[in-house]
Amino acid sequence: MGKKLPGIGSEHRSFIENQHIFFVGTAASDGRVNISPKGTDSLRVIDKNKVVWLNLTGSGNETAAHLIKDNRMTILFCAFEGKPMILRLYGNAAIFHKRDEGFKKYVHLFPPNAGARQIIEMQVDLVQTSCGFAVPFMDYKEERTTLNLWAEKQGEENIREYWKNKNTQSIDGFETKILEE
Repeated sequence: MGKKLPGIGSEHRSFIENQHIFFVGTAASDGRVNISPKGTDSLRVIDKNKVVWLNLTGSGNETAAHLIKDNRMTILFCAFEGKPMILRLYGNAAIFHKRDEGFKKYVHLFPPNAGARQIIEMQVDLVQTSCGFAVPFMDYKEERTTLNLWAEKQGEENIREYWKNKNTQSIDGFETKILEE
């Protein structure tokens, strides 16, 4: 059944790298808890205690706002095919915007994406597995290209305007600092 581990082992790294979707959970000390599904080729395991993921432009920017207030984060992976398993990464995260050295350090790990807005670096202090016996089987069909095509069509100037209108504050009014210089 479930295990608690101090880091990501090779079996778990392989599991993570084969997932098509993961879920990110964050929360400030007050306000709403946020859980975001993430897809595309956007997460990399750096070592047994570090992962990074490319955060793409979306309708909100809750993760960024929460991490500024409280840097706790959980990432969840589920086996929707094959051997059942749920894997959670617990830790603390830093957010890097395009202007930050951390963004420049990691962006080369990902395919180019016009909608890239931040990179999240998570220091993992606990890996937890559980059975996943109740997670349904679901067949992977293909990646959705809608978000990437939308971002390419917008261009850099329109993306920045979108960030200004939709991504500068969380739904609870917390700042995301996306446009600070």
